[in-house]
Amino acid sequence: MADPPGCCHPCATCLLCLYGCHWVTPKKRKGLKTSKCDCSWFLFLFCVFLFTLVWLYFAIIILNDFHNFNEFIFKQRKLWLDWSLVLLIATATLITYSAVLLVLALCLQLCGQPLKLHWLHKILLILTALVVAAAFTGLGIKWAEEWRSARISLQATGPFLHIGIVGGMTLLAWPLASFIYRTRNKGLKVFLLLVYCAVMIALYLAPLGITSPCIMEENQLPPKPALVGHRGAPMLAPENTLMSLHKAVDCDVEVFETDVMVSADGVPFLMHDEELTRTTNVQAVFPERAALNSTAFNWTDLQQLDAGSWFLERRPFPTVQSLSADDRYQVTKQRIPSLEEVLEEAKQSNISIMFDLRPENHSDYQSFVNATLRVILQSRIPLQQVLWLPDGFREDVKQRAPGVQQIYGRKRLQNEKEPLLHVNLPYQDMSSEEIRQYRQDNISVNLYVVNQPWLFSVLWCAGVSSVTTNACQVLKEMKHPIWLLPSSTYLMIWIVVDCTSLLVILWAFLLLKYVLMPFPLPGQSETDVLLTKINSLMQE
Repeated sequence: MADPPGCCHPCATCLLCLYGCHWVTPKKRKGLKTSKCDCSWFLFLFCVFLFTLVWLYFAIIILNDFHNFNEFIFKQRKLWLDWSLVLLIATATLITYSAVLLVLALCLQLCGQPLKLHWLHKILLILTALVVAAAFTGLGIKWAEEWRSARISLQATGPFLHIGIVGGMTLLAWPLASFIYRTRNKGLKVFLLLVYCAVMIALYLAPLGITSPCIMEENQLPPKPALVGHRGAPMLAPENTLMSLHKAVDCDVEVFETDVMVSADGVPFLMHDEELTRTTNVQAVFPERAALNSTAFNWTDLQQLDAGSWFLERRPFPTVQSLSADDRYQVTKQRIPSLEEVLEEAKQSNISIMFDLRPENHSDYQSFVNATLRVILQSRIPLQQVLWLPDGFREDVKQRAPGVQQIYGRKRLQNEKEPLLHVNLPYQDMSSEEIRQYRQDNISVNLYVVNQPWLFSVLWCAGVSSVTTNACQVLKEMKHPIWLLPSSTYLMIWIVVDCTSLLVILWAFLLLKYVLMPFPLPGQSETDVLLTKINSLMQE
């Protein structure tokens, strides 16, 4: 097979060497042809690339919630590692490998060379497909809510994904046109053209189905959501400590969200996990009792524990590396705070406190509620600064402390006895339409846990009241959603992208037809063919 114009022998040989993993001389290359099996493997390569590309998108989206996954793995295996780095490195490796192979194949096609994929590449492609399929399966089984996160992400990325996909499919017109003009199988030509045209038409019309709350006029943008510090400011200080509360105040957080447990001698204190192993040095101080529930320790024992050093040792967030020397020193001095201490700090800082009371299934849960409520009333904190999340014995709390704000972890019911004023839900559980409706009905909506600016932007445009976040220092700096487009502007972008794509596709097919085809005849140089075609075009 002769090389077409613009493809030198050394380039063709190198491409074949990389794609087929063996050196092919120009003489041997003339006898090689792309078989139906080779075409099937190219199609498989293209599908694997798209499959891996979709997984890369999912990997980026689930980074918002990946700290929860790290905590889950620690709870199961007692091993702390930032698994997001493992995920990104593995995904980047797979997508790079499949992308390089695809680029090589497309270059070979443009050069008119045979697509002889080596058996080693075939095995690696099959393994890549299996690994990505296993990742999707595991995601669906163990972390199904992330599918809803992906749907929400399309509200932030949909318009830009559309532009990117249209651009990619437009560039694909070049190798497609090259293949169509070279093959003699008319049925295959018609099939490929029909499929390509159908895909492009669908892409050109895709914006009809793209919706986003950020497609609106500037004057319609709701106020910026208030920030709720998830266990304080856990990217800047150890979670559920006084230092974390102070850092949250510095981030202009309006509510400190935390978790309360009650010690064996009746002292409410701050702790999220049922065990103390993740966020304290209990294994060093009380090794024989390390696996016990947090509520099995009395307050004197809890005060002996270091609740800060783990933060420097395990580095739960990349931001730990950038802490100042003074902050690092303060971290090592952190102890488990009592609810009484936290309420006093909240009162002085004029910050509200919202908390869960754990564990909900404890046999003595009512005494936990009584002890917690007693501390709140004795602290003399303004009750409107206390946001009560626990559902257990809620009616008793309403009677004894009517000023406490009741926060519900559910949506409103049709036959609600008393109207809900505040709801606290995962961000996946409410659509943009529901958020707008609750806002119109003066119901405060807090969604958790929101760490990424793209997600914060979507919820901001939708009109959410507040968000619970680990990244208060990041969201604090956002003065505007990442993007905001009036519908008329988006319509103009849509038309320009589609028209430009169509013109480039037509140009690709016409250029390859009139300039690069056909191949030179025996005894005729490539320059002669090129000059002949240029002369024909000028005469036309």
